[in-house]
Amino acid sequence: MDKFPGQKRAAAFLYPPIEPFDQQMLDVGDGHRVYVEQSGNPEGVPVVVLHGGPGGGCSPAMRRYFDPEAFRVILFDQRGCGRSRPHAMIEANTTWHLVADIERIRCALGIQRWAVFGGSWGATLALIYAEAHPESAAFLALRGVFLSTQRELDWFYGGGAAQFWPEQWGRFTSLVPEAERGDMIAAYHRRLFSGDFMVETRFARAWAAWENALASVESDGNPGETPADYARAFARLENHYFVNKGFLDEDGHILRNVGKIGHIPGVIVQGRYDMICPPKSAHDLANGWRAGRLHIVRAAGHALSEPGISQELVRVMQAVGRNRGTYGI
Repeated sequence: MDKFPGQKRAAAFLYPPIEPFDQQMLDVGDGHRVYVEQSGNPEGVPVVVLHGGPGGGCSPAMRRYFDPEAFRVILFDQRGCGRSRPHAMIEANTTWHLVADIERIRCALGIQRWAVFGGSWGATLALIYAEAHPESAAFLALRGVFLSTQRELDWFYGGGAAQFWPEQWGRFTSLVPEAERGDMIAAYHRRLFSGDFMVETRFARAWAAWENALASVESDGNPGETPADYARAFARLENHYFVNKGFLDEDGHILRNVGKIGHIPGVIVQGRYDMICPPKSAHDLANGWRAGRLHIVRAAGHALSEPGISQELVRVMQAVGRNRGTYGI
């Protein structure tokens, strides 16, 4: 039974499933090979999709946010996750490696400029990429904004979100000795990189469970057990990035450089009840981004699969497809 009677499922707003017309493993150097796929119309508006995490990987459902007649949809698994290899590898795996990979993919596919579509960590990466390469990004579609600041990490791993989800927080913290609970990211880092595969997997599943439990406004707090391979890549990569503060030169890097993308149009789609990435970050970004527009979805949390989030993202991209000349793509 639906928890919100009368509310459509997200799939009702998406395009039908499609298969890629191109799949390849791109050698990006440093021992990494990145999975890249293309679907839709080879002559359509190019859009690159940046998945969350870090370490989440892309999924077939991500193709369905775009009209396959109007868009050339590029998905890829970031270093160390999904179908990219080596799996769960953190060496030569930083934000700046990923930014370089995005540009390498664009050049390899012969694309001059493209739309950039990303949510959560994907929104973080989209913003950092656009600030580094404003000439390549024609439009930004962002969901569930994460600015990779200490304030946001403190919210999610320092007890802020725990005020709303105390049972789940209790399960997350209970695996760690009380003396270490003042820094949960560091405490989990020690276990996720312990060298003991069983310990790493146990803590990876707990790390993923804490995040998954809070992802949707409809969540009952019991996300189920995450498959071991996925959890290990997701947790290790995410923790690796968070321990290293996103590999950014200063706290607040994105907002301090937002003037570099002031001319790039885009839309932020943000759930009002996002427990993982609360709306303050989206609000702060919108206030500093001259060409950006913020849309708050009233009855939604963080997940891409929230019906209101999916509906708005599809609507945004339909407008981009109809007006490609406006964006020079």
